[in-house]
Amino acid sequence: MSAPAPAVSYSASTKTTISALNSTIIYLLAYLLVNGLHQLATVRMAVRLGIPGVWRVSSIRFSISDPEWWRTAVLAVYGVGPAVCAVVGLAAALWFWKRERGKRGLRKLLLVWIAFHACNLVLGAMVGDTFTESGFWYVPSWLFLAGNIPNIIVAVLCGLLQMVVGYFAAVGFLQTHDSITLMQYQNRRKLIFATILVPWVAGSVLLALFKYPDLSLNERLHFGTMGLLLLPLALACSNELFEFTVKAPQKTQLASGWLVLTLLLALGWWLTLSGGRAF
Repeated sequence: MSAPAPAVSYSASTKTTISALNSTIIYLLAYLLVNGLHQLATVRMAVRLGIPGVWRVSSIRFSISDPEWWRTAVLAVYGVGPAVCAVVGLAAALWFWKRERGKRGLRKLLLVWIAFHACNLVLGAMVGDTFTESGFWYVPSWLFLAGNIPNIIVAVLCGLLQMVVGYFAAVGFLQTHDSITLMQYQNRRKLIFATILVPWVAGSVLLALFKYPDLSLNERLHFGTMGLLLLPLALACSNELFEFTVKAPQKTQLASGWLVLTLLLALGWWLTLSGGRAF
């Protein structure tokens, strides 16, 4: 009987690279799931109210003119997506905190990124959509009917709240990583770069390429408003001394299963919506 093959031991730089790849994969998967739920809820509400349109890869375009909208329809159609995201984000955060943070593997990281993306599609979307005066901006605009000043105040408050959420999520985020090497405080800058900055920048670029040429201005702005959460998160992580991980942490390796799932989901999304889906 031959001796068992020894476990592969990677260098610190290789572990950092693999962690960056895995974090980007999970970032993309979480985004596709949350953004998909957001758009699906919007379309279903529009169908329920008898509002026709076309669902495309990056946007939903309604076929009725501005005078045909009524107040309840605006609040329902443009508010249901963020409402669903708020519920999903809170559920993911509670699931992570109550059940997953003490376990090994990448599922806990997926839950945290789902919560982050959901937060951004509520608070960050209000900031981004206020610049274009579209999307989620319609909700406070039609709710208050008092000019644009209340809408700007709401957007500023949402932006500040997103920054607060990012800052205080640091300890939870650090608990999503199994790598003993990266969790050491002396490697904190590497961890921040590999698991926060790289997924945000690389993930946004990949999503933009995936959705081109249909990529909407609102979605581009949402890529940017994610920074309102992630930059304070990075700052808090750099100051946080927490460096523990789970017992018997999972070995650092490429998340090939999660990668296949992400690619299949993206392919299905593209095949279904690239030509536009009327409703």
